[in-house]
Amino acid sequence: MRFEIILAPEAIEDLHKLKANVRAATKEALEAHLRHEPAKTSRSRIKRLRGLARPQYRLRVEDVRVFYDVSGSSVEVLAIVLKSEAQSWLAQFGNPK
Repeated sequence: MRFEIILAPEAIEDLHKLKANVRAATKEALEAHLRHEPAKTSRSRIKRLRGLARPQYRLRVEDVRVFYDVSGSSVEVLAIVLKSEAQSWLAQFGNPK
């Protein structure tokens, strides 16, 4: 099944703030990992976030963390943040269950 990847306006802004090489790697990872199996967790890339209703998942791409939700046949990317900012982003925007 092919999933539609939807970037939230905030995620688009986050993507534009990244350096060109990091932005390219992030776009490639979005296509490679979220297009076909966004909910398939792995030891190194995709993690299901516990205790949060939103975001549901985190994708790791080098020093970047992509937070997203899966619903039906679409993947909504909520934020693309640096690893150093990930905890503060989750504390501010994450919705506990």
